[in-house]
Amino acid sequence: MEGYAPNTAPRQAAAEHPRIIKLDSNENPFGPSPLAIHAMRPALGVSHSYPDDDCGELRHRLSEFHTVPVEQVLVTAGSTALLSLLCQTLLAPGLNAVTSERSFVVYAMAVQAAGAQLIEAPMRQDPMGPEEDGFDLDAILNTIDENTRIVFLANPNNPTGTVCDAAAIDQFLAAVPAHVVVVLDEAYYEFAAHFAALRKIEYSKSIEYLRRGASVVVLRTFSKAHGLAGLRVGYGLGPAELLGYCARMRNTFSVSSVAQAAAAAALDDHGHIERAVLNNTAQAQVVGVGLSELGFRVVPTWANFFYCDVAQDAAEYAARLRNEGVSVRPLGLWGAPTCVRVSIGTPEQNQNFLSAARRLASH
Repeated sequence: MEGYAPNTAPRQAAAEHPRIIKLDSNENPFGPSPLAIHAMRPALGVSHSYPDDDCGELRHRLSEFHTVPVEQVLVTAGSTALLSLLCQTLLAPGLNAVTSERSFVVYAMAVQAAGAQLIEAPMRQDPMGPEEDGFDLDAILNTIDENTRIVFLANPNNPTGTVCDAAAIDQFLAAVPAHVVVVLDEAYYEFAAHFAALRKIEYSKSIEYLRRGASVVVLRTFSKAHGLAGLRVGYGLGPAELLGYCARMRNTFSVSSVAQAAAAAALDDHGHIERAVLNNTAQAQVVGVGLSELGFRVVPTWANFFYCDVAQDAAEYAARLRNEGVSVRPLGLWGAPTCVRVSIGTPEQNQNFLSAARRLASH
């Protein structure tokens, strides 16, 4: 089992290159919500006290926001913490979880830490069919066996940026055996929902599945559109009994009082979320066209990043780009040694990135 290999921390990156542009971690380029910053100040004044272990106020806010019972909401230190709790609750040696190849690397870590096996179904391979780099839901269904307890569907998927639309998920859930819990990981929900509205596609009915009593857990996070990645706060919506088991195994006081206050305030900052989403939609066009003009294969995105095949060793390309002052994520760890993931930044950051990519192409 290998540990997670994060990108360089901001301070270290700045030490290596004073004006480094970090497009490697899918963060909100506009920073945290101003409302969240305002809410954090009084929380800092009582930071000598332990936080609310139950995250009661935030859970109630999320319950109202999604119109689901509060018992079906669990707040954790980032959605990755809930992934671990689900695996600890549902898996054991001899059991397995299923996902697609080239998906979120933390799935494998969480499954293996529970002593179970992660089985990765192949992605779509037909370049003339639906998205070549998208999930093959039939292949995932065919991989499920009597020892499967969890299916992870990152929607949109990290790192490919692809989605499965609501109709495809409907058919998939109807065919999943009753002994399997489907985890719909919607970390990039806000970006995908806006793209779907523009593209006239129904993206997600995840909350509706939950209200119908489906064996589904929906993951959301405050790390992306809300701009609170450094505070580590996410949540899951799922069956009350299952989340109750997960809650018993949480680390005590795992979500700080500062994070809870910030998340509750960020939930209401519609202007900040809209700014991030609208910038992302507009700049996706700019970055996508710019990369395509360089001759790279770019997968259309539904999130706040691009999956790009640079047709050369991705680690070496990323190192050269870093010397130009831009950091992107090489994807060799995902089994895509010629691909990089590029976060969509501000207009200025994106222009600087494309200029650096053009300089490399001209050498």
